[in-house]
Order: sequence, then structure tokens, then C-alpha cells
Amino acid sequence: MSGFDDRKKAQEGKFAHDQETLFKATARRNKLLGLWAADKMGLSGEAAEAYAKEVVKADFEEKGDEDVFRKVKGDLDAKNAGVSEHQIRREMETLLQTALEQVKAGQ
Repeated sequence: MSGFDDRKKAQEGKFAHDQETLFKATARRNKLLGLWAADKMGLSGEAAEAYAKEVVKADFEEKGDEDVFRKVKGDLDAKNAGVSEHQIRREMETLLQTALEQVKAGQ
């Protein structure tokens, strides 16, 4: 019975670690996405950093990525940046992989 309990604890620990890693990576992805979108809108420096923080905050509106997508899409459309829905979603996927690698590397 002890072996089973040990495996169960290990699985629970791994699950918690994986969830924490995903949370950190998603927040980092959102910041990177905000900086990417800021560049598309012609923002730089402090304005770009401030916009990236807004994108990170947008993720707390609802579960999933749609709140972040809507924010970025709406802002890009308002600035007539000419970025398609597909481009945004592709960038979100790419940046999540980048963020995961960075979080796992301890950056």
C-alpha cells in the first residue's frame, strides 16, 4: 500500500508542478504577445511595456485564451494594423512554446 501512496503523491506533485509551469508560461506568453502586438501598433518603450501588462491582465477576465485574443484583436483592429485572426492565433501558439522553454530554463 505504501508504494501506491508514494506513486499517488508523486503524480499529484507532478500535476501541481505542471500546472504552475503552464500558468507561468501563459503569463509570459501573454506579455510576449502584448509586446508583439505593441510593435504591430507602432508602440515602443514604456508604451509597449504598459500595453503588454494590459494583455497579461486581460487573461484574468475568463478561463482560456479567448479573452486575451479578443483584447489583442480588438486593439490591432482599432489601430488598423492589418493583422489577421490567423496570424494572432499562430503567434499565440508560437509564443507559448517560447514561453514554456523560457520558464523551464528558469529565465
